[in-house]
Formats: sequence, C-alpha cells, structure tokens
Amino acid sequence: MKEILWFVLTALLSYLLGSINTGIIVSKVLMHGDVRKHGSGSAGMTNMLRTYGKKAAILTALGDVLKGVLAVLLGEWLFANTLAMPAQWGGYLAYIFAIIGHWKPVFFGFKGGKCILVSAGGLLAMHPVMVLFLVSVFLLFFLPTRMVSAGSVAMAVSFPIIAGLYGHFALKMPTSELRLFVAVTMFVGALVLYLHRANIKRILNGTEYRFDGKNKKDTEKK
Repeated sequence: MKEILWFVLTALLSYLLGSINTGIIVSKVLMHGDVRKHGSGSAGMTNMLRTYGKKAAILTALGDVLKGVLAVLLGEWLFANTLAMPAQWGGYLAYIFAIIGHWKPVFFGFKGGKCILVSAGGLLAMHPVMVLFLVSVFLLFFLPTRMVSAGSVAMAVSFPIIAGLYGHFALKMPTSELRLFVAVTMFVGALVLYLHRANIKRILNGTEYRFDGKNKKDTEKK
C-alpha cells in the first residue's frame, strides 16, 4: 500500500510540474496573448519562435528543459528516500508523467506542446550523453531540410534504438533495467510521433514549414 501511494504521489507531482507550460505562461504574461491561437496551435518553442520571436522562444526552451530535469530529479529523490526501490525507477515514472503534463496541462485546458524539450530535459537529468546523440540525429535531418519537425520525428524514431544501444554497451545495464528503459523511450518516441502526425503529413506532401523560407506555403494552421 505504501509503495502504491508513493507511486501515485510521484506521478501526480511530476504531472503537475509538467503542466506548468512555459510557452503558454510566456505568451500570456509577456506577450499578452496565447501562442496556441497562432501557427500550429502548439505551445512549444518552434511556434513561439515563429509567433513571438527569439526571446520568447529561448525562455520557453529553458523552462521546458528545466521542468524535465526537475521532474526526474524529484522522482529519483522520492524513490531513493521513501522506497526500497532503485532511484531510477522514480526517475522513469516522473519522466513519463512530466511529459504527459506538458502534453495535457491541467492548468491550461489540457492543451499544451509536443514534448520535445521537456523530454530532452528529463533525459539530460538521467543520461546526458544520450542527449548529444539525439541532437546529432536532429541536426542530420534538420540541416538539409530546414524543417524542425523532420529532426523531431527522426529523434523520436531513433530514441529507443539509441537507448537500447547506449544502455547495453555504454551503461552495461542489467537486462531487466534495459528493457524498462527501452520501454520508456518507446512510449516517449511513440507519443512524439503521434503529436507530429500532422507535420508528417505535410512533410510527405511537401508543404511543411521550412526555416529557409522556401516552403510552398505556411500550412501550419489547422
């Protein structure tokens, strides 16, 4: 019973932390608007950049990464100090629920962002070297296409693959932990792909927004 209560508490606190959506707060407080009413309707860094500029985008990025870091650290601390379970289990649980909170924020009508940066922040707290591999994948697809969505989709697809290889060869994870870690990254990768389903359609149609100004038309609006 005690274990269940701490699982629920960790999940709840992480979800609430994830629900503090930086993009929405920045757009409302500093820009006196709601970024979700513009462009793609997402409260992420890319839409903030296109709608309100670099300063708003940077603040959004920092906030999203930070809450991912804090959620994982909180989950690890709670498990390490209250349960006879590996601290990383608490980190994985917090990671998932912070991402869900960012996607469906209770404070903002359950309409948030696409979870890239909060996912990166949580991973930074757990396995920072993996972030470098994923950033490399992102750049490999973003630089030739100038489409943030292309890089994001590539990261989502490669996330569990990189996790499996890195966990096995670099971290020497036991089989049970490796399976859990890969399962977590598969969930996150699948969610990111789901949230980018409209972007994927536009990429295939050749109408996705490009940051070099060569897109056929801005079809981000839904």
